[in-house]
Amino acid sequence: MQNARHSVRYALPFALISAALFGAATPASKLLLESLSAFQLAGLLYLGAAIGVLGGMLKRRSWRPPWNMPARSRKLLLGAVFFGGILGPVLLMLGLQLASASSVSLWLNLELVATAILGRLIFNDHLGKYGWFGVAGVVTAGMLLSVGEGAAGLWSGLLVAGACTCWGVDNHFTALIDGITPAQSTFWKGSVAGVVNLTIGAFADPVTASGFAVLSALAVGMLAYGASITLYITAAQGMGATRAQMFFASAPFIGVALSALILGESITPIQIVAAGLLAISLGLLFRDQHQHAHEHEALSHEHTHSHDDDHHNHEHEGLERSKRHSHWHDHEPVEHSHPHWPDLHHRHGH
Repeated sequence: MQNARHSVRYALPFALISAALFGAATPASKLLLESLSAFQLAGLLYLGAAIGVLGGMLKRRSWRPPWNMPARSRKLLLGAVFFGGILGPVLLMLGLQLASASSVSLWLNLELVATAILGRLIFNDHLGKYGWFGVAGVVTAGMLLSVGEGAAGLWSGLLVAGACTCWGVDNHFTALIDGITPAQSTFWKGSVAGVVNLTIGAFADPVTASGFAVLSALAVGMLAYGASITLYITAAQGMGATRAQMFFASAPFIGVALSALILGESITPIQIVAAGLLAISLGLLFRDQHQHAHEHEALSHEHTHSHDDDHHNHEHEGLERSKRHSHWHDHEPVEHSHPHWPDLHHRHGH
């Protein structure tokens, strides 16, 4: 239990800050869509994300091109770029054009559902009765929001649900990538996806937005996608994609508050009911834990870690055991039992 709690204590601040930054992206994007197309804005947001992490990569000299990564990680990164960087953002922007920013913000909790269901059905993550009740609650809340938005809400809800499914796939792919730091993963995802979507957007519809709008989109991308994605990756590798997503699920509620403050959107009774149902559902999902005896095979990889758990016993002279750091390291075979989540070292089904 102590190891699991330590993992949460470390990862929780990253997940919550990530959520706050991402929550602000929805009302900001609603404003930017007045002068940019969905493809153009999606491209600029992710180019901004790449720019946002570039300085840190240069400072740490942490360049590692994808072609030098392990083959499995290259495939995972490619999938994350396509689903999470190219397809997901465009679907979200298209949905945001049709409905209020506050409703779209709440719909984003469907990403948690997609992450949990994909984790259970495809990636063999644990999901117990509390988890399934939580999933059902989030889906019900999404249906309530669709009713409240009218006919356009149905199409918008489907588009946002598609985006959330893409990000659910992205979450699991990204949590399994090793041999590359979170900043590197964000850089390659942002630069490749940003160039692809911006190119498509420029050919489909000439860019007529002002320089201020373009710079604003890049700035939103730097904070809400660059910094947010990097922090989320760090949290997901520490506590697992599904559990990190539970904390990240506070982002939609932040988006609703900012939509009311910045855009002047009214909060409807249906949205209040949906928000309450979402809060209860997230609580149920968080209760879903498990413990059992499990084995770890010998493994060599790179990711952010500390030495005060049962999985990283190599030594560093002069380094505190609780200090987080990232480097290539080896794991010896081990069998043990402790409470855990589906993180980078625990992707097995029971």
